[in-house]
Amino acid sequence: MSETWRAGGFGLYVHWPFCEAKCPYCDFNSHVVSQVDQTRWARALVCEIARYGALTEGRVLSSIYFGGGTPSLMAPETVRAVLDATRAHWAWANNIEITLEANPRSVEIRKFEGFSLAGVNRVSLGVQALRPDDLRKLGRLHGVDDAIAALDVAKSVFERVTFDLIYARQGQSLDAWCTELREALNLAGDHLSLYQLTIEQGTAFWDRLQAGGLRGLPNEDLGADMYIATQEICGAAGFPAYEVSNHAKHEAMSRHNLVYWRGGDYVGVGPGAHGRVTLNGQRHSTVARAMPGDWLNADAGRDSMQLLSQDDAWNEFLMMGLRLSEGVDKERARAIGGAKADKLAFGDFIAMGLMWETSERFGTTLDGRMVLNTLTAELLSV
Repeated sequence: MSETWRAGGFGLYVHWPFCEAKCPYCDFNSHVVSQVDQTRWARALVCEIARYGALTEGRVLSSIYFGGGTPSLMAPETVRAVLDATRAHWAWANNIEITLEANPRSVEIRKFEGFSLAGVNRVSLGVQALRPDDLRKLGRLHGVDDAIAALDVAKSVFERVTFDLIYARQGQSLDAWCTELREALNLAGDHLSLYQLTIEQGTAFWDRLQAGGLRGLPNEDLGADMYIATQEICGAAGFPAYEVSNHAKHEAMSRHNLVYWRGGDYVGVGPGAHGRVTLNGQRHSTVARAMPGDWLNADAGRDSMQLLSQDDAWNEFLMMGLRLSEGVDKERARAIGGAKADKLAFGDFIAMGLMWETSERFGTTLDGRMVLNTLTAELLSV
């Protein structure tokens, strides 16, 4: 079983929980503070990496991802300390991908150069919209000009640059989104993440929606039309979808996210970070304490580790793998799911145009990914 999980790759996720402001749609573990002791945070992150390094000795890191929050608020010295610690405990793959998320407002050429010198080789910018009114409604502090300038700076420093956009926004028409998407493709590096706006419980947007606000959100049919148009426009521009919401030029897929979707192992450090680690042939889940102060002050016991049941491991593997255009490897599916994998039957779904199957793999079509939650639930009910 250990080698089965290793086949998905091995990554490190580093969570930086601090932001300039909390976006009303965001349900991530992010917090607004006036000051951060970078030295103390660097020391705590290095300590956690050392602890996991001892547990996973001999593994080869294929990717490192600084997420948040707003990791571009980190000092380059903090990033360097984290990366130096990873080298001390794991071997790096020759083509290791090291990504750092950035807010357009926190982009400075010298800071980006510092991140690059520390080892970062890919940047992900949270642009979210290319329309001023929509940026304001989304609670973003940057403007369109800020976003374009940040992209220019990022491209001047890093070979690989990606950015996020949110669509199906209030009052947005299909034509308006198609126009904005084509503008985004003209600005793109080698990758785009394109997400439909979802209103998550616990966010400010959720509270507004329950109070009768957020009027003008696209209905389900318009959202589906936007999704289909997104696939067609991006595909024609050389950015085909390799996952439900992610598009890339040839070979420019996010290696780190592929670790998640292919069911690999990943260590998570930082407040609220999740991980999946195989130890002694058994798959474990890890969850770190969510509140930054609690996490920082807990010199021991910063996270909990729990053995995953075979059912839970199988459910996760299938749910994640069906998000990918490449689908799921049958041999790995059998090794992880056992009898459950053997009982899967796709005939009806293939006839409906929702799935495909070859001798070695199975997966979802574009139509299937549009109803992925329902489809996955049906398969898992077997």
